[in-house]
Amino acid sequence: MRVRFTILGPVGVSVGDRMVPGAAPRHRAVLAYLLLHARTVISTDRLIGAIWGLTPPGTARAQIHASIAVIRKVLREAGAAQVLQTRAAGYVIVSEPGQLDLEEFTSRIVAARTADDPAAQLRAALALWRDEAFADVLADYVDEARARLTERRLTVVERLAELELAQGRHEELIDELTSHLAVHPLREKLCGHLMLALHRSGRQADALTVARTFRDRLVEQQGLDPSRTFLTLEQAILRDDAGLHPHSTPVQPAPVAGPAPRPSFLPWDTPDFAGRTTELDRLDRSGTDKGAVVIISAIDGMAGIGKTTLAVHAAHRLAAHYPDGQLFIDLHAHTTGQTPVEPGTALEVLLRQLGVPADRIPAADTERAALWRAELTHRRVLIVLDNAADTDHVRPLLPGASHSLMLITSRRRLVDLDGARALSLDLLSATDAVELFTAIVGERAIAEPVAVLDVLQLCGFLPLAVRIAAARLHHRPRWTVEYLADRLRDQRRRLGELSTSERGVAAAFTLSYQQLNPDQQRLFRLLSLHPGADIDPYAAAALADFPLEKAEALLEDLLDAHVLLQHEPGRYTFHDLLRDHARSVASASESADARHDALTRLFDHYLYTASAAIDLLYPGGDGRRPRIPEPGTPTRCFGDVTQATAWLDAERVNLIATATHAADRDWPTHTSHLSITLFYYLYERAHHADALTLHTQALSASRHRSDRSGEARALIHLGVVNCVRGRHAQAAQQSRQALNLFRRLGDRNGEAATLNNLGNLHLMLREYDEAHKCYRCAIDLCRELGRRLNEAVALGNVGLVYERQGRYEEAHDYHRQALDLHRELGGGQGEARVLNNLGRVYQRQGRYEQALDHHRQALDLHCEIGSRDGETEALNHLGEAERLMSDPAQAVDRHHEALALALELGNHPEQGRAHDGLARAHRDLGRLDLAHDHAKLALDLYTGLGVPEVDEVRDFLAGLG
Repeated sequence: MRVRFTILGPVGVSVGDRMVPGAAPRHRAVLAYLLLHARTVISTDRLIGAIWGLTPPGTARAQIHASIAVIRKVLREAGAAQVLQTRAAGYVIVSEPGQLDLEEFTSRIVAARTADDPAAQLRAALALWRDEAFADVLADYVDEARARLTERRLTVVERLAELELAQGRHEELIDELTSHLAVHPLREKLCGHLMLALHRSGRQADALTVARTFRDRLVEQQGLDPSRTFLTLEQAILRDDAGLHPHSTPVQPAPVAGPAPRPSFLPWDTPDFAGRTTELDRLDRSGTDKGAVVIISAIDGMAGIGKTTLAVHAAHRLAAHYPDGQLFIDLHAHTTGQTPVEPGTALEVLLRQLGVPADRIPAADTERAALWRAELTHRRVLIVLDNAADTDHVRPLLPGASHSLMLITSRRRLVDLDGARALSLDLLSATDAVELFTAIVGERAIAEPVAVLDVLQLCGFLPLAVRIAAARLHHRPRWTVEYLADRLRDQRRRLGELSTSERGVAAAFTLSYQQLNPDQQRLFRLLSLHPGADIDPYAAAALADFPLEKAEALLEDLLDAHVLLQHEPGRYTFHDLLRDHARSVASASESADARHDALTRLFDHYLYTASAAIDLLYPGGDGRRPRIPEPGTPTRCFGDVTQATAWLDAERVNLIATATHAADRDWPTHTSHLSITLFYYLYERAHHADALTLHTQALSASRHRSDRSGEARALIHLGVVNCVRGRHAQAAQQSRQALNLFRRLGDRNGEAATLNNLGNLHLMLREYDEAHKCYRCAIDLCRELGRRLNEAVALGNVGLVYERQGRYEEAHDYHRQALDLHRELGGGQGEARVLNNLGRVYQRQGRYEQALDHHRQALDLHCEIGSRDGETEALNHLGEAERLMSDPAQAVDRHHEALALALELGNHPEQGRAHDGLARAHRDLGRLDLAHDHAKLALDLYTGLGVPEVDEVRDFLAGLG
């Protein structure tokens, strides 16, 4: 039987007519979000934000993993285990066509556009709804998503009613429309359709009662009057117009007679307009707001974002609501080679458009403004003021007491325009950009969908860039989309490619830059030198050598001028094309020395701040971290560990980019110091790919300047990372090279650390005697040097050796020594690892309750301090203990949680361990096929890692037959 997923009502999984049980409300919330975004990979962090918003609990990550495990269990019981897949970046639902009710709803709506009987398709689509969307789910994302889907449903209901009214099925519609209007009483179209259906059924009085009720509710709840269309329909019903009856020539009521509308001065509406649905809805709601005296919508955004296109398109949509005229003027504040239009001149143009004779227009600007306001008093006019410079530019043009709509576009946020409804435009979504590009290019775009996405990415989803790129391709029939993408990949000529004889992205950016003041221009140029993803005010102050307050104010100015973007408060970034432009300006305007000095200040800032954060997180840490002098630029002061961690998490990408940029240029010491400083942070939070990049760059930089100590530190760090990633031969080679270097340098601290790491490698390969020798030597050195934290680590490692050798009492003794020392020193990470290891000893001794208790304590500690690798390890420990306690079903859930996290982190050893645990738990449950599959996956991973567990898994597989 076929598996079905439903979110248009209660969320669930069904097989045939049977709902598959087992999912609690929280699990259904996670499943529903994944189904809502089917075929899109959703990260754990995004799931946490969707479920809890800005205030997730401390156990959020563990709850998500538990929910995923339960969802997997439900899907397995439904025979659809393959639908939920784990990817490196998160989780994804890969449903088949017809499995998900939302996708079927959408496909039927699309099919209705070309169907012989569109009403049948729409009715079949509506039949898929069994209640409101996500009816039994509570989560942060639900209200917005439910509203969005409800809007789509009601739009279909209204369209279906139009079709069926046109076919004379008015009596059949009455009950249905009545029930919908009861739930959505302020839905004007629904009300109009019900009125028409009642009237055509001979129930004129009922139709007028519905109209009166709607009008009273609208006034009472929103203070608004119905639209002109509604009032026209009501009057037509009152008169019993012949045109309202089915099969008469005019299906819609004839408009009430009145004065002919004035001419429209709106420019041509772009026929291939794409997207901007949300923005148009906002403008439509504003433009039809009968309660407002004057409606002003200020549309702002960066150059090329499509402000004018949107304003003109919205104006054409709203024109019918403003029968006294639609006016338009380009104020030319952002037009190359044009002087901005003075307010007095603009008033003259607008008055002429209203039909005021030239001899009635006064010469003085103040008198023109007074006449303008007087002319608008009793008119309902739509006015578009395009390309405004700032608030002062448009203030004299504002109407007085008038029921008019004014749409203003500007590259600057008009923050001082009181009462205006601001609308800041963002870049096109991928879907809208594809629609726009395809509308211009045609079949070639459809034939190369991947290349189209490459082009759009290289255009930064900027509408102007997309239009120019599409136009170039359209007029070059020999070009393929991939060829265009290759041309755009060359950063040196990308902006040149995105230009025509009449317009270009670079020209638009140049004008935006020229309108900045000198300090804003300088910061704009220097920001382009930053090698990372975004920047905060402290880093910007260091880059430009400005006081913090000045840097922050200038960043906000650049944000208001739309030459910077902001994806989260306090952090600023460039659009990719604007960064290219800023770099070219910086190369032309800033000397090589000035650019070098700016980057030195920036790198000094990052290194010092990272060092201060790490000192808070690991106060008893390495002891060999470099002491970084405080720079002369503004520095951040961290109040506690939470603030320090938040800064490191926010700046991690920038710190790695800084180290990479610095390594092969003039700042190799910064790279080496960042490698040493960030080692524990990257290791404990499982940022292994970043660690590999950073330490590799540090090794190269150290060798380049013959820094043997730095070379040894980089080697030992690389050895640790490669060991975790299962690259044992490489890890052993790097660790031995580091050990030899430390001994030649007489560095006893480095020697002790390297011996401990080599011991870990021998332990992983079950070379217990060699591991024991390394650990004992490390303990002796640590005691000699007073390195108590390192001593605690080595003591715990000796305990691991004894546990693996079956010497449980000795193992317990060493683990207790290590635990006491970690607790004395306040090392949460070390304490958690020892608790796990003690739990393992208790497992071996058959003391399962004690084992479970220790593993749970370890899991809680790892979650609390954010150690995701440790969390993965603890989950696998718990799974093993639960299976030994004859609870293989619970063990399956634990190992699935561990597997999901290990896949996300790229932790191959724990992935293998999770598959191994799943194989044994499924075997105990009698699911031999699943046991075989997981054992094969474990065997492949262990073989790739080159560890002795390979033989055990082979024996297990042989036992399965």
